[in-house]
Amino acid sequence: MSDVVFDSVDKRFTQGQREIHALRECSLHIREGEFFSLLGPSGTGKTTLLNLVAGFDRATSGFVTVGGVPVCRPGPDRAVVFQAPTLMPWLTALDNVAAGLKHTGLSRQHRRERAAAQLAEVGLSDAAGRRPHQLSGGMQQRVGIARALAMRPAVLVMDEPFAALDAYVRQEAQALVVDLHRKHPVTTVFVTHSIEEALLLSDRIGVMAAGTVSHVYDVPFEHPRDATTPQFNDLRREIWSRIEAGVRLDREAAGWTA
Repeated sequence: MSDVVFDSVDKRFTQGQREIHALRECSLHIREGEFFSLLGPSGTGKTTLLNLVAGFDRATSGFVTVGGVPVCRPGPDRAVVFQAPTLMPWLTALDNVAAGLKHTGLSRQHRRERAAAQLAEVGLSDAAGRRPHQLSGGMQQRVGIARALAMRPAVLVMDEPFAALDAYVRQEAQALVVDLHRKHPVTTVFVTHSIEEALLLSDRIGVMAAGTVSHVYDVPFEHPRDATTPQFNDLRREIWSRIEAGVRLDREAAGWTA
């Protein structure tokens, strides 16, 4: 099992003299094998939620579980793709992917074979011998995705991985992720600020407001998806209205007058 469950999770930080309440009684069930996106303005708790799934941080109260097992620390069952690819500049693309497999018990030869196969899946076989500075931003992010998937994780965590890419490369990356998820339906938790991107990729979408998931939407469209259809745009408008309502409530709670 690789479902992800948040059970009444609170997370508080201390920043100077201030206490920041990042998550508030947050409960959520992300189903095994689904692609689940999180939407919401900055400061609503999206990255905090991802950090708890990845094991980079721990809840103040409540529980986070993967496959029924409490998450206490990072582990090989959860792989992370960051906004920046965080590749090691002195290693080739192949060796960057293989480096994520060092603690798997695989021999060096088998690590390199798996890394080569994963690079092929993201369309970078010809770039296996290049170092990061010889790759475009989109290619670097593909290496990061290959590195994560090569670990055969139960859960894939993706924190705005395409935010820095131009529009065309971003569309290519989105199509790649849809194809990879079809081939390897790993439970995926994806953060984005783009409603359209979430609708193009996801099985379900969670909207965050005031530190909790305020609403979850099913995305009923088959792949490949057409962002120009009336049904697609109706759901986009509905989600946007939900986000706007959450922003108004957050501002009112914070005492904003304009």
